[in-house]
Amino acid sequence: MCRTLAAFPTTCLERAKEFKTRLGIFLHKSELGSDTGSVGKFEWSSKHIKEGNFSEDVLGWKESFDLLLSSKNGVAAFHAFLKTEFSEENLEFWLACEEFKKLRSATKLASRAHKIFEEFIRSEAPKEVNIDHETRELTRMNLQAATATCFDVAQGKTRTLMEKDSYPRFLKSPAYRDLVAQASAASASLASSSHAEPLHT
Repeated sequence: MCRTLAAFPTTCLERAKEFKTRLGIFLHKSELGSDTGSVGKFEWSSKHIKEGNFSEDVLGWKESFDLLLSSKNGVAAFHAFLKTEFSEENLEFWLACEEFKKLRSATKLASRAHKIFEEFIRSEAPKEVNIDHETRELTRMNLQAATATCFDVAQGKTRTLMEKDSYPRFLKSPAYRDLVAQASAASASLASSSHAEPLHT
C-alpha cells in the first residue's frame, strides 16, 4: 500500500513543510520599494503556489526556459524576478499573447488585439516591449485583419529576448539558487527516508 505521511520521520516532514513555506514567501519584497535591501528580492506570496511537487517543479526550471514557462509557479517566480529588473512587461506581453490565441470569436480577437497593441506594442505604450521598428509596424498591419497569429513575430522576439537575457540572470540570482538548495534538500530527505523506512501495509 502507499505510505501515509505518518510513515515518514518527523524531521523529514518538517523539512518538507519548511520548503513549502520558503516557496510561499519566495523572497517577499517589502511594499516600500525604496527600503534598504529590497533590491533583488521577489514579491511573491503563498497565493502563487499551486498544488503539486514543489521540489521537482523548482528544480525543473533550470532545465529549460520551456519548463519554466509551463509551470505556474515558475511563471510567478520569473515574473517576480523581472519586476526587480523593471522588465516584467516582456513576460506579461507573452502571457497576454498566449491567452489571446485561445480566443475563437473574431469580434473578441479584434477587440483584444487592439488592447494588447495599445498596452505593449505602440510607441510610448504603458508597458512597451523592446522590439524593433519593423516588427512593430508588421504587428500594426496585422491588426487590420486580426487573427490568432497576428502577434506571433513580436511574441517570438520578446520570448527570445527573455530566454537569452533575463532567464540566465534569473537562474544565477541568489534568490533562485537559495530555493534550489532548499528543494534539493527536501528531495534528498524524502528519498532517504523512503529507502530507510519499511513500508507499512
